[in-house]
Amino acid sequence: MQINLTNKTILLGITGSISAYKACDLARLFIKSGASVHVVMTPSAERFVSALTFEALTRNAVLTESSESWASELNHIDIGKKCDVFVIAPATANTINKISKGIADNILTQTALAFNKTLLIAPAANTNMIEHHYTVGSLKMLGVNEVRIINPQSKLLACGDKGNGALAEPSAIFHQVAKALLEEEFWIDRKVVVTGGGTREKIDEVRYISNFSSGKMANALATALYLRGADVCLITTMGHAHIPKEIYTIDVESAQELLEYTVDAVRVSKKGKMSKATMNSSEPIHLIQKKPYLFMAAAVADFTPKYPQVGKMKKADIGNEWNIEMKQTSDILTEVNKLGLITVGFKAEMDREKGFSNAKSLIENKNIDGVCYNLLQDSQSFGTSENSINFITADNSVDLGTASKLDLSFKILDESQKLENEQK
Repeated sequence: MQINLTNKTILLGITGSISAYKACDLARLFIKSGASVHVVMTPSAERFVSALTFEALTRNAVLTESSESWASELNHIDIGKKCDVFVIAPATANTINKISKGIADNILTQTALAFNKTLLIAPAANTNMIEHHYTVGSLKMLGVNEVRIINPQSKLLACGDKGNGALAEPSAIFHQVAKALLEEEFWIDRKVVVTGGGTREKIDEVRYISNFSSGKMANALATALYLRGADVCLITTMGHAHIPKEIYTIDVESAQELLEYTVDAVRVSKKGKMSKATMNSSEPIHLIQKKPYLFMAAAVADFTPKYPQVGKMKKADIGNEWNIEMKQTSDILTEVNKLGLITVGFKAEMDREKGFSNAKSLIENKNIDGVCYNLLQDSQSFGTSENSINFITADNSVDLGTASKLDLSFKILDESQKLENEQK
């Protein structure tokens, strides 16, 4: 799904690591999202990738030791002033240790010292170098000073060693930078549970009953929440390979599994969190808690086979007809303890006359705060990249229009944000 960073300006710092070539892919991701990208390179970085490569990619002059100019904005003071965020990827152990000590002996570290907005660092170094106590201490010091560390991977390194120190994937770095640009105070650290996908009710070990839900709306909603800064738990029956890796996901199959994990996740989400201001204080510790949210986007089966079979039923044993006895599944929105929780349901209908009223009735019948209503045409409406949503509350309804599922998710969050004030 395409994240929109239009009107955002990113400063990309590159140091002398073999993984410097991956910064090209990272720059492409930023540009594809609509962001403007400026680049600053250390002399060592230019040994791996030329400044010309990044100028061709970004259409902006690259700041290097030799290109710095005080007759323009291409210098270590002015370049940061026009950028919203600074990400150093890859960042060598040498650069990490220098920045943590305030050392500014090259064009990149000078730029970092002068930069007064959000700084992100994506380390890339040999395992022994990244895990050396000096580097570990430097990373901790940077974290204390609110520099965001994008953790490296553990894998086979270019030097032949296997272990921690490989640069995070460009997509992972992109997501964390996008989060730094798009997060909002209302959602930061707020615990949110999202359910998605159509449940699969087992007939036997190879057959199940399900529906056409793709889970894409839930994936988009979880992504939007992550980008806004929320602490997201996605409980889904469908694939989620393309969402940010930092989103905590739980894979389920049946309605019963979804119920159990949702009840547990909601219970956990209601626990308080220690504020940063009290962590190192001698004052009595108190807990702060933003009211958690539940977005129930899963398409839960109304019925499940009463007697699921062990093994695979053979067609010859079944005969020409197969009558499967069914029983109702539990109603998750009814079972969940919604005290201290803001709950938004999703309702897909095909009845043009009664669909809206059916969706609105959920607010009273299920004791929830809002409903995202979607009028479907037919089964082909499932799995598309776009959706149409009408956001319904007890006193109002807002047509969010037709848009990509990610863009719609941001609109849903804007409307959902108002629900907390309505509860007060």
